Amino acid sequence: MNKKQQTMDSKQKTISRDQESIKKQQNSISDIVNTLLKNRGVKTVEEKKDFLNSDINKITPELVGISKEELKKTIKRINSAIKNKEQIVVFGDYDADGLCASAILWETLNKAGAKVLPYIPSRLEEGYGLSKTSILNLKSKILNPKLIITVDNGITANEAVEFAIKEGIDVIITDHHLLPKKLPKAYSIIHTTKLAGVGVAWILAHEFKVQDSKLRARIDDNYLDLVAIATVADLVPLVGANRALVKFGLEALRNTKRVGLLELFEEAGIEISEIGTYKIGHIVVPRLNAAGRIGDALDSLRLLCTKDKKRAQLIAGKLGLINRERQVLTEESTENARTIINNQKTKNKEQNLKDKKLILVSDESYRQGIIGLIAGRLSEEFYRPAIVISKGKIISKASARSVKGFNIIEFIRNVEEFLVNAGGHPMAAGFTVETVNLPIIEKKFHKLAEKLIKDSHLIRKQRIDCKIPLSIVSDQLYEAIKKLEPFGMGNPLPVFESIAVIEDMRNVGQDSKHLRLKFKVKSEKLKVNSKFSSKRSSFSEAAIIDGIGFGIGEISSKLSIGETVNVIYSLDQNVWNGDKRLQLKIKTIKSVRESS
Repeated sequence: MNKKQQTMDSKQKTISRDQESIKKQQNSISDIVNTLLKNRGVKTVEEKKDFLNSDINKITPELVGISKEELKKTIKRINSAIKNKEQIVVFGDYDADGLCASAILWETLNKAGAKVLPYIPSRLEEGYGLSKTSILNLKSKILNPKLIITVDNGITANEAVEFAIKEGIDVIITDHHLLPKKLPKAYSIIHTTKLAGVGVAWILAHEFKVQDSKLRARIDDNYLDLVAIATVADLVPLVGANRALVKFGLEALRNTKRVGLLELFEEAGIEISEIGTYKIGHIVVPRLNAAGRIGDALDSLRLLCTKDKKRAQLIAGKLGLINRERQVLTEESTENARTIINNQKTKNKEQNLKDKKLILVSDESYRQGIIGLIAGRLSEEFYRPAIVISKGKIISKASARSVKGFNIIEFIRNVEEFLVNAGGHPMAAGFTVETVNLPIIEKKFHKLAEKLIKDSHLIRKQRIDCKIPLSIVSDQLYEAIKKLEPFGMGNPLPVFESIAVIEDMRNVGQDSKHLRLKFKVKSEKLKVNSKFSSKRSSFSEAAIIDGIGFGIGEISSKLSIGETVNVIYSLDQNVWNGDKRLQLKIKTIKSVRESS
């Protein structure tokens, strides 16, 4: 491997989705917002209107690519099961998406008078998705099931569906994962890749309850609080229908009456009125997922569905403890993997594992429930696709995470003949393999990686939306940007580039890891009229603006007070003792001399 390849993980490139926005500085709020929308693929007047005025009622099966015929067939079968008092099983998954989807469908059918029970497979004993083992297990726990409805899984369960049919059980699949070459011979399939698993279940539940007015009255919950949590959790692009679901879901979440969620927020120290996509993704979801990773995922489902406050308190406390245990295990295992990568040579003794285009580590000590977290950390740290394998005596489980632009599930399917199964998304996937085949797939993966992973994939890219003068940063600009929320995958938090002068600077935090700065704002005459702002203001009123750079404390030695710098940042609102002040959340900062 050449020197260029060996240092790729330390390289960074600044990019913009609209190169014109880099060349030309935007000098009004209207210009800035229009550039932000353009960067997100929103260009026409109608597209802008839809984006800024999301309408939940416009989300139809046709809009998201779900077959109306399959929906009709599904609803007819469910109604038949209800009428004939057949046992229905909602077969879920152990992550937040699968759990929320299970809660929605189970509650909907239960309120409709169905004889229905939820089933969440054990990650360790049954693995992901519908399988022969899980069907046998649920039959031992649930008497005479006649209809299984999967949520957030099932699209690759060919053998399991065939087994269920032989056992006299119909299977309806609702899923959003990538379609395999061969579809299961299920009774019906409700599928789209445009939504999270919870979105598919929500569409089915919605279509089911709108079939008659009495049912609509009985099922009065719109479930958007659960939809918001799961859609954020599954990292689907927050554009189109997903953005509308999360936008209205956040409103529902801030007014939720679910005692389980309220107790979870209390345990996590979340102020419900301030909940947003960040707190969902980094605080709520890890707690819901923790039980499925190292405990019993049914605890999380019970929390979502319970109406008993005391029970909710107990479960929320338990999930908090399990999550803290999960954090320790993840840190320990990641450090183990990091040591292997940094120190162990490959078999040909010519290069370290960290110098290869693909990170691949396996160990008997890795818990199946956390290998995805380990893979995510390694992929981010070394900036390359990462596969982490929990090595078993007979069967091993793997989880993979990728970098932008490289489809990891397509990559994995290149060795499908050696795998028990595989599934997932372009950025995150997993597979099961017989342990005896590990040396074979390891060799094939590394060989394929050298061929398929380009050098450009392994350059960390810092995206910026546009250049703006620092003097335009104001409450009015912040207010206009907030109208583009919720931010997440596909609709990222806007990032700007400005020239500024350092007025003050100091290191803060443990080990001085962070850097707090004050910037002098150069007075400029700027356009202030904006249809995106409810106020008129002079943007040069404030002479100083604060900035905080997390994890960049070491660069303070390269900067000096009074120096002119190039700053790449997002806008943030710092709240302290009730006082709200805008600040720059700094991603990178360089001397203008260095930048040029």
